[in-house]
Amino acid sequence: MANATVIGAQWGDEGKAKVIDYLTERADVVVRFQGGSNAGHTVNANGRKYVFHLVPSGIASPGKVCVVGNGVVFDAEAFLAEVDELIAADVLIEGRLFVSDLAHLVLPYHKALDTAAEFGRGALKIGTTGRGIGPAYTDKVSRSGIHVGDLRDWNVFLKKFIRNNDAAIERLKTPDGEPLADMSNLDEDKVITHYHKIRERLLPFIKDTACYLFNAERDGRRLLFEGAQGTFLDVDHGTYPFVTSSNTTVGGACSGAGVGPKSIGHSVGIVKTYTTRVGNGPFPTELTDDIGFHLRATGNEFGSTTGRPRRCGWFDSVMVRKAAQLNGFTRLALTKLDVLNDLDEIKICVAYEIEGKRTDQYPTNARDFEYAKPIYESMPGWKQDISKCKKLSELPDAATNYIGKIQKLCYDIPILLVSVGPDRSDTIEVAGL
Repeated sequence: MANATVIGAQWGDEGKAKVIDYLTERADVVVRFQGGSNAGHTVNANGRKYVFHLVPSGIASPGKVCVVGNGVVFDAEAFLAEVDELIAADVLIEGRLFVSDLAHLVLPYHKALDTAAEFGRGALKIGTTGRGIGPAYTDKVSRSGIHVGDLRDWNVFLKKFIRNNDAAIERLKTPDGEPLADMSNLDEDKVITHYHKIRERLLPFIKDTACYLFNAERDGRRLLFEGAQGTFLDVDHGTYPFVTSSNTTVGGACSGAGVGPKSIGHSVGIVKTYTTRVGNGPFPTELTDDIGFHLRATGNEFGSTTGRPRRCGWFDSVMVRKAAQLNGFTRLALTKLDVLNDLDEIKICVAYEIEGKRTDQYPTNARDFEYAKPIYESMPGWKQDISKCKKLSELPDAATNYIGKIQKLCYDIPILLVSVGPDRSDTIEVAGL
């Protein structure tokens, strides 16, 4: 397999972790390049369920090296909790898991600032997870962040932490000195004592990962880049302001992993065969009827990180075409086809109507997108269980016709695989890499 970069083509939750886990068999190094602990990647393998938030999904495959890149905002507490779970599950991590020294730390004051900011938005809430992601990226861009590598020199970390923690406490007070958020976790002495212990555990994982990846590729090792969230949560190209704080599109892999564009290889778009979204923001094909509830229940559409119910709707080809334009997809991976098993009729959004005019192109104007009405085409359902199918030829005609329709609407990009169930083995491979 050539190098490959896995990108969500919708609003996240497309099933990237399963595809990454599946492709990891043919890769040597798996790299997470952006986001933070607000992302949840679920892998079902070898009879066990793993939920990862910071550790790359490839860690479930023995012998593979996993890297947390510099583009990630890094919650050390959450990371070490995952490490403890992996050790308890007898997953060997020594020499297999590294964290970039240039990743920025998410600290307790970031979470307090996140919660206060979201509360202050009132009716205009974005739907943040409260994990401190936005404030950590804000510190990074404002050049006041703290690198993971700063933990190597305790005095350097201490000086920066005290400066930032004190500033955050002041920001979290009203002009009258009243707290805007719970600041019980911002006691400097307690946090410093806690992070001194964290430092001792974290030091063996810290590495110049950009150099490591450069040498790994020179040695002929195959790289698999793992994105979090999805294209339309990208801070530049998503449904702003209802987005995350990083670049979730393919360009983020270069800056977030510290590699050149030639290292990206295939750009694989992960496409759920219907559409979901967590949090607030416009959603043209959203279903609030019984079908929407059926998709949520059958697809277990609840956030891996927060447990929040996902909003569900029909497949939106307008969005996926735009994702293909932004990411240069060379393959599509279709997930959760089995969730549609019991439906008599399946609809596909083929275009939008905006102010009485039809358009096949995704609008970049937020107001146009908010008022876009989906134009649907209907297809018959297959009304049977497909989870045991191992080849496309074993699928019912209605299912293969639906797959073909998606491919045709999405620039005829070759289909890499089709997922027909949650386990690693519930996968039909169509085209290679």
